[in-house]
Amino acid sequence: MAKRDTCKYHFKRGNKIIHSGITNDLERREQEHRQECPDGHIFQVGRRTTEEAAREWEQEQKKA
Repeated sequence: MAKRDTCKYHFKRGNKIIHSGITNDLERREQEHRQECPDGHIFQVGRRTTEEAAREWEQEQKKA
């Protein structure tokens, strides 16, 4: 059975989404984004999921 260890997220500045992505460490990823955008924050989308499902979601976000 595949591990559900991957988070989907939006990195936002105010109410505007400036990046959508996936990670297995939200805190680390937020710190990386904040180096370029100190006033931004991460918003987790849904629950942790499999890496495969998260990658599919990430591709859908790029199309939108």
